[in-house]
Amino acid sequence: MDFREIQQDLFAMDDHYTLAHCISADARMGAGIAVQFRQRFGLEILQEQAQQEPLEIGQCYSVGRTLNLVTKAKFSNKPTYQSFTRAVESMRDICVRDGLNKLAMPQIGCGLDRLKWDKVRGIIQDAFAETDVEIVVCTL
Repeated sequence: MDFREIQQDLFAMDDHYTLAHCISADARMGAGIAVQFRQRFGLEILQEQAQQEPLEIGQCYSVGRTLNLVTKAKFSNKPTYQSFTRAVESMRDICVRDGLNKLAMPQIGCGLDRLKWDKVRGIIQDAFAETDVEIVVCTL
C-alpha cells in the first residue's frame, strides 16, 4: 500500500482514481461532500435501492468510479469505529476483487460524522497494509 495525504480538490483527481466517501444506509446524501458525490456521479441509484431496502451497514457499494461506505443507519446518526472499520474492510475487498489500485478520498468519516482522523487513518492503513492499492487523501 502507498498512502499519502495531499492538499488538492478531491474532484480534480485523475479519472484513473476511484473516489471513496461515507454514506448512511438510507442513502440520503443530503449534506457534506456526499451531496457533491450524488450530483457528480449519479448516485440516485443507491437512493432508489435504499428505498426498497436499506443498504447494509458495514458494506461498501461500488457505483461507477465511486465507492460508497455505509457506516451508519440514518443520515442523522453518527458511525462507530466498528461500523467504519467493517465498511473500510469491505472497500478493501472490492478493490482486491475488482483490481482497483488507485483510491482517492477525503478524510472519510471525519467531517460531519465526527470520527478522529488519527484513528481513521490507522484503520485505513491497517486494512490496506497487505495490498498494492495507492490511497490518496485529499484535503483542501
